[in-house]
Amino acid sequence: MIVGTCALVLGADAAQAAFEFGTAPKLPTLSAATLNGKALTVNTTMTNFSVTDTRGTKSGWNITVVGQSGAGKSALFAQYCPKATCGTDAEGYVTAGQKMAANSLTLNSTGAKFTGAGTAPTLSCSAGCKVDTATAVKVASAATGGAGESTWTTTGFSATSLALAVPTTLRALKNEEVYRVNILWTLATGP
Repeated sequence: MIVGTCALVLGADAAQAAFEFGTAPKLPTLSAATLNGKALTVNTTMTNFSVTDTRGTKSGWNITVVGQSGAGKSALFAQYCPKATCGTDAEGYVTAGQKMAANSLTLNSTGAKFTGAGTAPTLSCSAGCKVDTATAVKVASAATGGAGESTWTTTGFSATSLALAVPTTLRALKNEEVYRVNILWTLATGP
């Protein structure tokens, strides 16, 4: 089983008019994969998300995604124990455990769009964007003066909008361990 988590950062202070994720982007749990020594791709549908912008400034906004590293996090898919103990491994990422290469997870927004009032923001991943990368990638933006005060909600992500490239060298895990990644979605001002 391969699992992803995500976090979010809001681009505005709560005391200001609303500028926030209405529904935060969240990676779904990917399907289990049967490892057979061959490269394979695991697909699933990206969950819909929304942005509420009632600032009245029409200053635009953007959403970026990046693999998150640091204490207790992993920017790429890595071996993870989801309970108190997994065999001899403690809960959390397994030190010197199995890992996948960065840039294994791709988001493709072909066919998806934003709905709301006014000029719709743009999804930027029609050619595919790497999600588990060390450098932030812009996945959506609203132009300055374009999107009006509205809540913008994505729709139409396909069944293959998220694709995980599983290499031939990936090993099956034991003791209920999974491959897990931490993904940070950021909503910020400016297109």
